[in-house]
Amino acid sequence: MDLNTLWFGIVTFLFVGFLFLEGFDFGVGMLMPLLGRNAEERRTVTSAIGPFWDGNEVWLIVSGAAIFAAFPGWYATMFSSFYLMMVALLVALILRGVGFEFRNRHASPAWTKFWDAMITGGSFAAAFIWGVALTDLVKGLPIDGKQHYVGGFAELFSPFSLLGGAALVGLFLLHGANFLTLKTEGEIRARAERAAKILWLPVTLVAGGLGAYAAVETDIFGHSMLATVWAIVAAAALIGTAACLLAERSGWAFLLNGLVIIGVALAIFGGLFPRVMVSSLNPEYSLTITNAAATAKSLEISSWFSLTLIPVVVGYQAWNYWVFRKRVSLKAAAHI
Repeated sequence: MDLNTLWFGIVTFLFVGFLFLEGFDFGVGMLMPLLGRNAEERRTVTSAIGPFWDGNEVWLIVSGAAIFAAFPGWYATMFSSFYLMMVALLVALILRGVGFEFRNRHASPAWTKFWDAMITGGSFAAAFIWGVALTDLVKGLPIDGKQHYVGGFAELFSPFSLLGGAALVGLFLLHGANFLTLKTEGEIRARAERAAKILWLPVTLVAGGLGAYAAVETDIFGHSMLATVWAIVAAAALIGTAACLLAERSGWAFLLNGLVIIGVALAIFGGLFPRVMVSSLNPEYSLTITNAAATAKSLEISSWFSLTLIPVVVGYQAWNYWVFRKRVSLKAAAHI
């Protein structure tokens, strides 16, 4: 395996980790006002992801750093193409993060409701933006022969990319509901179980529609067998999620829905490879792991650094999840 391919694999791994881990805490943030009927219950919902949400965001930061180090051409073109969307994403993530830190700093109901709204709105906006961005990568954007984006802001929002945004929001909502069944007790857990069962059908319809639309609108299934394989895995896992929900096997439902998200992400990246961004103007203008890559020496140095650091990060996060593995109750959340 050459270094360019290795780094594409590293970037893919980091994005998959980000979508799986951040997916359930985005989902919990969006579900908070629905599952928490009062301030105490909403505090319990947010406490379920309290030890995890900021660590999950590290995967996004590392993903961006990996693209910058290994594929500077990709980084420059993607961030200039999505500039306004990335600004909106940062605002959403900042308001969401501040909401977690500030909501319990004042006893005023208006204060708490405001920051709860920031958590919910920021979670929804971030999930939707990532869905739009990922589907834009495979659909193609107007990129010229100099790797410059020559389109406008409105061209980022095609019917296909909007459906991609809706699909990712839905998958994250289902992921969050399944997570809360594992981390909460009593009435909140019961509501989360009901929410997961209700969400499954519309999420399946939207995700299935996205897959059918992708077969028509993009070339990913014809370009790579990996995309087809992982799309089938995602579809099978989504059916398995329904069976586990009906059998009230919450742990398996969470893992299988997580596999759906992983399958969708790997279908996207597998369908792209060896491209990293598709040009809608001319296939020859597409960015690839070759023409968007850093120098061989830079990739070599970065490889040693990353292959040493990534296992440490994964190990630390695994330890963090193990330490905070217990369920959160209303009584316990009141003291957090």
